[in-house]
Amino acid sequence: MKEQVEVRSLKEGKYLLIDNEPCQIKSMTHSKTGKHGSAKSRIDAIGIFDGVKRSIIAPVTDKIYVPLVERKSGQVLSVSGDVVQIMDMADYSTIELKIPDDLKGKLAPGKEVSYLSAMGKLKIDIRT
Repeated sequence: MKEQVEVRSLKEGKYLLIDNEPCQIKSMTHSKTGKHGSAKSRIDAIGIFDGVKRSIIAPVTDKIYVPLVERKSGQVLSVSGDVVQIMDMADYSTIELKIPDDLKGKLAPGKEVSYLSAMGKLKIDIRT
């Protein structure tokens, strides 16, 4: 799911779509209007799911797509190898996610974790 917003309304830390991939904005700069043009904005962002750095330059009056990112919480049911099984705390559905390298050994059954859901993809997201 996505919606359209103007480039001027975006801020650092928010999300946007670049190359149809949800990204989190790391830095934004605006240039002034020129003699023959409009003000432009340069946006540097990092992909939520793939970690790739992307950047775009667009007029501040252009509309751009923003993904609807949901932060959900769940309880770890089991950990087997590189896969963790999580039960959503809201609707009690179960999902299986790959464990990121930095979280291996930190997840245990019964522990509560948060995860992100955007554009049909899921990712474990533990803020430390």
